[in-house]
Amino acid sequence: MDHFNRLVSEQMVTMEKLLYLQAELERCQQIEEELQNLQNETNLESIQNDIQSMKKELKEIQLIFEKQTEEVINSYREMNLTPSL
Repeated sequence: MDHFNRLVSEQMVTMEKLLYLQAELERCQQIEEELQNLQNETNLESIQNDIQSMKKELKEIQLIFEKQTEEVINSYREMNLTPSL
């Protein structure tokens, strides 16, 4: 019976280690997932900032292009209105 009790006691110790490691593994995996989500959010935020910056730059370039187009049109009109001598 002593042998049986010792085996059961050893098995209980092993079971405690097993349960502890399973719980720790699950906890670490949850932390890993949260960190990956945070990293993805950080990357997403960075990309969103880049997009906003590019949209702003695009709008500025569009305005410059529109002004240049107006200048080209006005210059062309002036050139055609001025009689050649």
